[in-house]
Amino acid sequence: MAPPLEHGEHTYGNRHRSSSGTTRRSLLAGVAALGALGAAGCSRVATASTTEGGDLLERLKAAGVVRLGIAGEIPFGYIDKNGDLTGEAPELAKVIFKRLGVDKVQPVPTEFGSLIPGLNSQQFDVVAAGMYVNPERCEQVIFADPDYQMLDAFIVRKGNPKGLHDYKDVVEKKAKFATGTGYAEIQYAVEAGYKESDILIVPDQVAGLNAVEAGRVDVFAGTALTTREVVKKSDKAESTKAFTPTVGGKPHVDGGAFAFRPTETKLRDAFNVELHKLKKSGELFRILKPFGFTQAEMTDLTAKELCGG
Repeated sequence: MAPPLEHGEHTYGNRHRSSSGTTRRSLLAGVAALGALGAAGCSRVATASTTEGGDLLERLKAAGVVRLGIAGEIPFGYIDKNGDLTGEAPELAKVIFKRLGVDKVQPVPTEFGSLIPGLNSQQFDVVAAGMYVNPERCEQVIFADPDYQMLDAFIVRKGNPKGLHDYKDVVEKKAKFATGTGYAEIQYAVEAGYKESDILIVPDQVAGLNAVEAGRVDVFAGTALTTREVVKKSDKAESTKAFTPTVGGKPHVDGGAFAFRPTETKLRDAFNVELHKLKKSGELFRILKPFGFTQAEMTDLTAKELCGG
């Protein structure tokens, strides 16, 4: 099982969520270790494809290896204490690409904000970082269908004394509210009527937990997965039940997926075929479960839906 999260979460507008409600974490834990690993043998598979639909899959089969762009984030893609590549996206990539005839995966570490530029400049073959799908990113890359969805949750004092279950509760009960630097949860709270200048911004969910435990705030908002993981060893705080935030007056659910260069539709489509087989058989959940994912994070969302079309 992956270790509990120890670092920050969403980067508002980058990985993770964006100004339209889609970001995800910008954790860089493990990037330094990944740098040494990814730098070795980082040969390009080929230059840009001129074949309609792309021929990258055939070239990957011939090379026997696929390069994964990752951002060193627990639990999405990182190097563990034994120096091994792991995380929900790399482990899923290992299974799917093996089924596609590509036996090996090679990590190429980068900062989250460099994943799409790195993909399109062919520094790696696919983004395997649990990237949230949103319309802005869909203009730059093509996505597989999401392998997970993500809702929000709160860290509160044990027993949830103020009865905080969503952003509306936070506003109505005038709770002291905190979230992380750049988190999309800032937008969600503001949309519910919370004054942005009154929000306590902390570096990450660990700092958020500390603020709740110390009584500096009543609630810290993050994703359901990260809040659930970070409170496991706390005897003063708990995570609330996951809920759906509201964006533009409508319920909003984020979905994370693999990203491909726009020319490589054949590879994306082949990847989707195997992904849907894993969803149908239940194997996808078995792959993601060790990293803290629950059945609530499984999804039938499509990239088309999240791209706005």
